[in-house]
Amino acid sequence: MFRLGQKVIIVHDQLEQGLPLGQHGYIIAYERNQDNVFDYLMRIPSINKHMFVLESDIASEETLYRAAAEQLEKEVLIDYALKTWNKELFDALVKKEDDANVETVPLSRSEAQFVRQINLRAWI
Repeated sequence: MFRLGQKVIIVHDQLEQGLPLGQHGYIIAYERNQDNVFDYLMRIPSINKHMFVLESDIASEETLYRAAAEQLEKEVLIDYALKTWNKELFDALVKKEDDANVETVPLSRSEAQFVRQINLRAWI
């Protein structure tokens, strides 16, 4: 939840209402009406307008800067690993940790048979 007066940046336009993507603005009010889809009223100084926005359409400036810094740090480390021929560092940076931590569980025979039966019926 964003606080009043917080500087935010528009990152999405899910409802296609013509939001200026990448522009910054300030939260000036919460939308308290439960029947309304919007969450905040935002002041966008570059176009001199007030617009209603969803919470998922905006992100705080600090989190965007932090994500950009982490991405830049990763790119610099990859460049360093390539220049120094450090294969272990390169593999650790390039390999997705999420994929390495997730184990694939094989289906038991009953589940595999069930899936085969469903596919057979769908084919017929």
